[in-house]
Amino acid sequence: MVQAVEATIPLFASGALSTRWEEPSVLPHFSVRGLAGHLLRAPTVVEAYLDGPPPPARAPLITAAAYYVDALSDSDIEGDAHTLVRARGEEAAAGGPSVVAGEWEAACERLRSRLATEPPNRRVQVYRNHVLLLDEYLRTRLVELCVHADDLAASLGVAPPALPEAATEVAIATLVEVARQRRGDLAVLRALTRRERDDVEALRVM
Repeated sequence: MVQAVEATIPLFASGALSTRWEEPSVLPHFSVRGLAGHLLRAPTVVEAYLDGPPPPARAPLITAAAYYVDALSDSDIEGDAHTLVRARGEEAAAGGPSVVAGEWEAACERLRSRLATEPPNRRVQVYRNHVLLLDEYLRTRLVELCVHADDLAASLGVAPPALPEAATEVAIATLVEVARQRRGDLAVLRALTRRERDDVEALRVM
């Protein structure tokens, strides 16, 4: 996780971020500003949940894929859930591009120290009160980081950051498992090998 956050520092340091700060991003209803703030939340929300109260002892654990199956159940980008996501991104970006760039680097250093001390069986209570092992929750943050770093780079007209191969492997594996849970194995198999029979766009999970 930390290596992926670190690899994205040049994207936030790009002069194009300041130049295009107020422009629309490549994502519907997202400004470049709001997208940068949303991406910033990928590492900072980890800290917030680690600082939060411990989850109930008997709360069932879910996987990263199950987290996304639930989180993505509302596909209406103008609905309340997506509107709140965009509002939080705007809020996180309120300080401007230079502040966001500094916060990204600071979050990287804090996570480097924090994650090194967390036990492997650490449980966290997150969005919608789901409870995950920390390592599983970090998989969801890698998905957000990999996907939205590419979105932000495309919005700025610059090359996407060279993320660690291990990070993209985790993101891809998690998203494929989301597709399997949402559409079934046959649909995913067809999407990978027989696109002419992929009538549900099984691999399109976001």
